[in-house]
Amino acid sequence: MSQPCCTSVSSSVSMGQYFPSSQRSTENIRCQCRCESTETLTCKISYRYLIIALGIQLDYEKIKGLPEGFACPKIGSNYSVNTVEKTWKALQDFKEGNAIFTFPNTPIKCAGAPQKIMYLSEAYFRKTGNRPKANIIFNTALGTIFGVKKYADALLEIIQERNLTVNYKQNLIEVRADKQEAVFENLDKPGETQVLSYEMLHVTPPMSSPDVLKKSPVADAAGWVDVDKETLQHKKYSNVFGIGDCTNLPTSKTAAAVAAQSGILDRTISQVMKNETSVKKYDGYTSCPLVTAYNRVILAEFDYNGQPLETFPFDQSKERLSMYLMKADMMPYLYWNMMLRGYWGGPAFLRKMFHLGMS
Repeated sequence: MSQPCCTSVSSSVSMGQYFPSSQRSTENIRCQCRCESTETLTCKISYRYLIIALGIQLDYEKIKGLPEGFACPKIGSNYSVNTVEKTWKALQDFKEGNAIFTFPNTPIKCAGAPQKIMYLSEAYFRKTGNRPKANIIFNTALGTIFGVKKYADALLEIIQERNLTVNYKQNLIEVRADKQEAVFENLDKPGETQVLSYEMLHVTPPMSSPDVLKKSPVADAAGWVDVDKETLQHKKYSNVFGIGDCTNLPTSKTAAAVAAQSGILDRTISQVMKNETSVKKYDGYTSCPLVTAYNRVILAEFDYNGQPLETFPFDQSKERLSMYLMKADMMPYLYWNMMLRGYWGGPAFLRKMFHLGMS
């Protein structure tokens, strides 16, 4: 299931708008095929060119008390199809106390999602009259609310206006689900911990490259596919390429990044096959539609250097209904009908058009 869809399902937004009719059944969403045999099969396949696109691995088990803790109420996670509806149930059952949202001490996919659900939960509490009873806490292992200052400043204004608590350098290390307690380590003071009780807990799990990659020859020391950040070609094996979350590209791991990378990778491989030097370079473009309310989005777009790389000729750090409608209606169409079919390589051509060719 796509990460944007999970965030929306967990906060009561209809799933239908994110999936075409042919993909809406639970069976289709969870798995498109079934294996009739449980026997493990291995085989070797020769190749001339190899593209690695294995995504990212969720490591709930690295938090003591998980994943078994999800069997208890009051706790959910939007990062797994098995736990996303538990977030919605925790929201519905909220009475009074701490609503805690976490961000781990690892790279993750869709890095805006951990705070999107916080903003949507706050909106839900206001809608149901529970906001005065909710102490909303965002405990993040990072040292800032967002990696790009322009958008971080805008988010901090929202956080202050809505009376949300943000604690930095706090990493979730244990969940005591039977007691409704979460244990956090202070990363600035290793070994120092804090126990917080919760009425609702949303967990963003630690993540890593898939196990199959970690010790493979194509991986770097951290386990990610080791590619050139401009061409996506492997640094050691010239006929191997990587794309998306499994790579060590120093940019945010999002679907928007993959779309932009796909256009570059298409050009790179075509030129390699012709024994030509790749000339088209990936600039690190990525995007994060930060949902800040049921009908508002800040559309963050930026490059490797953390510099805004905005498509539209207006300030995208402002909350806008238009950007929400684009995320809710246009982006799912682009994803299912264009990106997955290889027809969408990102909005670079639109950016040039809207900015009169200057960007």
